[in-house]
Amino acid sequence: MADLTNPIFTDPDAARAHFEATRWPDGAYCPFCGNFDSVKKLGGKSMGAGWYHCSDCRRKFTALVGTVMERSHIPVNKWLLAMHLMCASKKVMSAHQLHRMLGVTYKSAWFMAMRIREAMRELNPETEEPLGGLGKVVEVDETYVGGKEKNRPLSKRRDAMGGAKGKEAVFSIVERQGRVRSEHIPKVTAATIRPILKEQLLDGTKIMTDDAGAYRKVGRDSAHETVNHSIEEYVRREAHTNTIESYFAILKRGVIGTYHHVSQQHLKRYLGEFDFSYNARIALGVSDAARATKVISGAVGKRVTYQDTNRVPF
Repeated sequence: MADLTNPIFTDPDAARAHFEATRWPDGAYCPFCGNFDSVKKLGGKSMGAGWYHCSDCRRKFTALVGTVMERSHIPVNKWLLAMHLMCASKKVMSAHQLHRMLGVTYKSAWFMAMRIREAMRELNPETEEPLGGLGKVVEVDETYVGGKEKNRPLSKRRDAMGGAKGKEAVFSIVERQGRVRSEHIPKVTAATIRPILKEQLLDGTKIMTDDAGAYRKVGRDSAHETVNHSIEEYVRREAHTNTIESYFAILKRGVIGTYHHVSQQHLKRYLGEFDFSYNARIALGVSDAARATKVISGAVGKRVTYQDTNRVPF
């Protein structure tokens, strides 16, 4: 846990310098044209601190341009503190808690949290490093997020094919002693999960699942073992899904115990947060400070507008 009295959490100038050093370790570059050589720091009281100018494309910018914090009126030190609090909290942190600790409105805290989750999220899992590999084992399973069907208005009740009624399907792949990758999908069937597995798993990976019908044909391309939960079989030598069930327990405790309600359009961002925390955990040698630095790096090249936070997922 970092010292919360560190100037980067209390002084906007120190926070800006820290953010610039993290984003631009080799020196400032233009976020519009990518030029290094033509960038100069602007001075003068009228401009304020942290402004740069590119003589090539003739545009002015700060280190926040091209990140999830672009155009935000909230001081950079509060952004860094919010990032650290969300990264260091082992049981996740609600927007209400951020609003109280940062001294901003609840609406601002909620939007900050959504932007930080976007910085944590893998936008294109197919371009990321695949999971598994020769001799490695992954566990595959699905879970469902949502309230009880009896509490839903009749107009909002619907069937989610492949499992729970009226809930949102979450499909996850967990590499033992490694990383996790989760997706919010419309339904769990062999047709929806086989392309994901083919895209995200390396050849030679051993796959462990339960005996659900959607997983019966996943072994066409890889070694595949199942455990039959319907007859209370949970472990058979190395065949089990205990690792992914443990991950789902963390996810459900966070959703039920802290967030209480997660809407359909934002579920992907919450999954990104839980995946990020799992993939950058202490057991893999990642400290709280290193985790916060990863979020700063992940904030670059992403924007979240009001319209983006209200866009349907499918």
